[in-house]
Amino acid sequence: MTTLTPIDHFYLTKEEPNRSCLLALRDIILSFDADITAEWKYNMPFFYYKGKMFCYLWVHTKKQWPFLGMVEGKHLHHPDLTFEDRARIKIMIFNPEEDLPVDTIRLILNEAIDLYRTGLVKLPKRKKN
Repeated sequence: MTTLTPIDHFYLTKEEPNRSCLLALRDIILSFDADITAEWKYNMPFFYYKGKMFCYLWVHTKKQWPFLGMVEGKHLHHPDLTFEDRARIKIMIFNPEEDLPVDTIRLILNEAIDLYRTGLVKLPKRKKN
């Protein structure tokens, strides 16, 4: 019998349609750039870009809808992102009954990665071999 990892458990214990929505978001994020990796951090699925926290997935407490949290959201300026009660992170909430706005998600992911590429957000120093 295979034991589920905490990250698998997170996705597979969600009720539909949230489960499918979260899994689709995960696939969009991971396929966006080869330097994005999935990690389990703070008891939630996090995604790192070149070793730096990049974004995460969660379910909105009040609406019970999935959302994408952008770690460096304070630097991102897209009308579909909101701070709510956060100082740094902006989120994008999704109605799991509707199609995901894939082009908008990719636009936001690209804008976020540009923060790292341009050096506005510093990446961890790479260890020399």
